[in-house]
Amino acid sequence: MREVVRALRDRGQIIGGVSRPLIWLLVLGIGLNPYFRGEVYGEVRVVLPYTYVQFLFPAVIVLNIMYTSILFAVSVIWDRQFGFLREILVSPLPTPLILLAKILGGSTIATVHGSIVLILARFADISLMPGQIALALLAMFCLSFTLTAFGVILANRVRNFEGFGVFSNTLILPLYFTSSSVFPLDPSLSRTQSIIVYPEWLVAAMRINPITYAVDFLRGILIGFNQFPAHIGPTLILLLGVVFFQVALFEFRRT
Repeated sequence: MREVVRALRDRGQIIGGVSRPLIWLLVLGIGLNPYFRGEVYGEVRVVLPYTYVQFLFPAVIVLNIMYTSILFAVSVIWDRQFGFLREILVSPLPTPLILLAKILGGSTIATVHGSIVLILARFADISLMPGQIALALLAMFCLSFTLTAFGVILANRVRNFEGFGVFSNTLILPLYFTSSSVFPLDPSLSRTQSIIVYPEWLVAAMRINPITYAVDFLRGILIGFNQFPAHIGPTLILLLGVVFFQVALFEFRRT
């Protein structure tokens, strides 16, 4: 509750959560939409049966969640430096419960920021049923939990605000851009054929990047398009969530 109240009072977070998806969808989505469908000898060749705004829409949700979840861990550094964390840790509450509450606070805020993008679904010409929205919210919360736990791990290793801000941004953007978020890997191509179309290092980076499968899972829910088997995304998100929480708990107890 403390983390949620603090986030609601921070106008910068609210403005960023609204402006970020608007910029990506309006500028990038509309600007690159003509290039998403090539023209060959006067005939329109459809790369995918979706507009670029529709293809980009789930990825923008993930981007909003990534920024909010990982940068939320700045509050861990803040609480550690100003003594609030010390006061909580000497309370009778178990350490795992304290960490879980901290991560759940960040997960809730990140899920809300991801939900803001869902409001723009009509603008992207995406019709969502109640079942799709419920499943998307569940997937967003699981992803938020995993990324918030990862952010707490980083915050336990980086001791100042400036260093964490630079390091987290250096991490977020490469993860996002190598996740097939802004351009598709053609699902009909084999790995060998993909390497011919794209550089080998880019194909390899996409396939080992866990955010690739999170974006793909959300695309399957919202627009019915998957580049990889649908079960990989949720399995990987849940597995990494458990692993990151255990590592964060170990780091939390040690520090």
